[in-house]
Amino acid sequence: MAINLYQHNGQAYLAATKMLKRTGKAAVIHPTGTGKSFIAFKLCEDNPEKTICWISPSEYVYRTQIENLKEAGGAEPANVRFYTYAKLTRLSDGELDDIKPDFIVLDEFHRCGAVVWGKGVEALLTRYPEAKLLGLSATAVRYLDNQRDMSDELFDGNVASEMSLGEAIVRGILNPPKYVLSTYAWQDSILKYQVRIDRLRGAAVRARAEKLLENLRRALTKAEGLNRIFAKYEKDPAAKYLLFCSDFEHMRECMAKVPEWFGDVDKAPHVYSIYSEDAASEEQFRLFKADDDHEHLKLLFCIDALNEGVHVEGVSGVILLRPTISPIVYKQQIGRALSASKKTKPIIFDMVNNVQNLYSIDSVREEMQEAIRYFETTGESGDVVNEGFEISDELGDCLELFQALEQSLTASWEANYEEAKEYYEDLGNLMVPLEYVTDTGFRLGRWIAAQRTAYAKKELRGQAGLNTERIRKLEAIGMCWQNADERAWDRSYRAAAEYYRKNGNLDIPTGYVTEEGVSLGRWYRSMRDRYQDGSLTGEKIEALERIGMQWSSVFSRRWAACYELAKKYREEHGDLVVPKDYMTKDGTRLGIWICGQRDAYAKGRLTEAQVKSLEELGMSWDRSESKWEQGYAACLQYVREHGDVNTITENYQFEGFRLGQWLRTQRTRYGDGKLSKERTERLEALGIRWSLQEALWEGGFGHAQQFARDNGSLKVPTGYECEDGFKLKTWLNNQVARHRNGKMPLDQAQRLENIGMKWGRT
Repeated sequence: MAINLYQHNGQAYLAATKMLKRTGKAAVIHPTGTGKSFIAFKLCEDNPEKTICWISPSEYVYRTQIENLKEAGGAEPANVRFYTYAKLTRLSDGELDDIKPDFIVLDEFHRCGAVVWGKGVEALLTRYPEAKLLGLSATAVRYLDNQRDMSDELFDGNVASEMSLGEAIVRGILNPPKYVLSTYAWQDSILKYQVRIDRLRGAAVRARAEKLLENLRRALTKAEGLNRIFAKYEKDPAAKYLLFCSDFEHMRECMAKVPEWFGDVDKAPHVYSIYSEDAASEEQFRLFKADDDHEHLKLLFCIDALNEGVHVEGVSGVILLRPTISPIVYKQQIGRALSASKKTKPIIFDMVNNVQNLYSIDSVREEMQEAIRYFETTGESGDVVNEGFEISDELGDCLELFQALEQSLTASWEANYEEAKEYYEDLGNLMVPLEYVTDTGFRLGRWIAAQRTAYAKKELRGQAGLNTERIRKLEAIGMCWQNADERAWDRSYRAAAEYYRKNGNLDIPTGYVTEEGVSLGRWYRSMRDRYQDGSLTGEKIEALERIGMQWSSVFSRRWAACYELAKKYREEHGDLVVPKDYMTKDGTRLGIWICGQRDAYAKGRLTEAQVKSLEELGMSWDRSESKWEQGYAACLQYVREHGDVNTITENYQFEGFRLGQWLRTQRTRYGDGKLSKERTERLEALGIRWSLQEALWEGGFGHAQQFARDNGSLKVPTGYECEDGFKLKTWLNNQVARHRNGKMPLDQAQRLENIGMKWGRT
């Protein structure tokens, strides 16, 4: 049975195969749950005589994907030579020589950035430079590895299809989840706050913080326990959940809480556990998937497993018990509950979303808003299926108290300074990473960054802010007012300026490194990413634009791809008058995209370069003028193919354009004196008759003439309708009545008789 791809994967597959033919490399970046592994399986199916070398993080991941393929009606491909990234590094030269791949599939290709695994992949690619390379991943960026973009490093930026988790939810590819916020194990947070309060010098400040902490402790004590929260949102005792833990000890603690947490839903849930170092994990996972008991809850506890590459059917939701600073891991974990094949809304219980960890869900919502804005500017608002998802906040007053306490503690400059001083005494510098949090829970990295901001902006200095005494104290413990990022930026910018001076552009290859060791290609692409996420200052943007910087993102890449299709249309048709329903061979709705550009132009959302590029193709920003030109182009094409524009009936559509209605509008405007002289002359040159009555008659005659040609007579069956819905039998009966009543002009009667009209019957 042939593999049938979902529409989004079908489009990605077409784009990827075209890119593979053109460049030999293609990356597909789609979120977890969208079925992207089927894209590679389709490549195997369409190339049965070719050898596919498939590399994956684990055999476990690959076998699970094969199971999903079989469940969908597909068959395990016979032309695949499978290796894990770890095994690839251990292959001898002879074993590498034996592979001889035509295609190489890198599953979860962001993992290739790991030092050891990366060497194995590099050896394979170096040995087979002619093999076509397809990559699959939910993300191209290695968040904790200096933001390395592996789509640039491995695929030279050749991304065939890219979709964020937020976009997938907006488009309805993944169902929006029900998101439940709560917390547990809060006693540890209380103890950390107590340590910070004890360090406060001012009695008044300390007293206020103590009061806030006590209020928070009481609120947490009164807050709903996890047992009631789970029972409140999950009524099905046969539900299946994945629970993510941080380490083995943490998992054991959580598993011991099962009776307490889930007792109100099910007194005897089935509990399973998997983690990377456990040989029994595969069997535990198999049992969990096969468990279809309709009376008991199924819980699968996970450590460093199921973060990527594995989709589990029938999962009701996920329970996040593991704090993580990586949005990539976070999205992979919640993605386990989302699936393109799932029709119900999953539930995500976020039990660790405390005051230090609020960015995660916001990042998904921001992606959704970015996708919605994009579809609005391209005229594809119809693609917006979901504009948001339900969030239930079970933290209640606790969150506000957390925030008030954090604000109170942060306001104490002296206490924060003591934290910074302790860091300096331990490490000998004050180059604190931005996200660094002390053992007491204080976000020291953020505080140091705030001091640098205050120093840079003189208006923030003063008695209540960063005064001379505080500046002196910070400098005494090694404060550098220019942070490490700024120093690195200056160094890289100077290298980029030098490159621009020598080459006249910033077309820097991805792997380009200067003689001084600056990874300029990687830095250049990171600047584009920072521009898109809004983290690049206006001053830096202007500086980069002075040396020829070109900004790019997933959506601007899409814009460029659509622009190339528009350019091709212009070359083929001589204009940019694209019917709204026009679709290219690869499925791109070019007509809708063109309409979207006009909307974006009207709202000032196009860049000057985009406006200029479209105008060079003959773009008309006037929607009414464009619509008229589109109608005229359709008329002209119709005359070329069929001969007489007056035979067009009111409901007639030409290549998706409602030409009949458009012509009626032109005749009405002509009768009202509202049609310009130029347009009148152009239509008259096509032979248009301005009388609507005459035009309607000509349309009917055209249908009768075509029927006579096709059938050799005008014996039209009762109820017969033409392809465009025109009721020919009714029209002919009306002509007989007109002829009988003496209301038909002689020339019309003669023309009908010439095609076989018998006035006694039709």
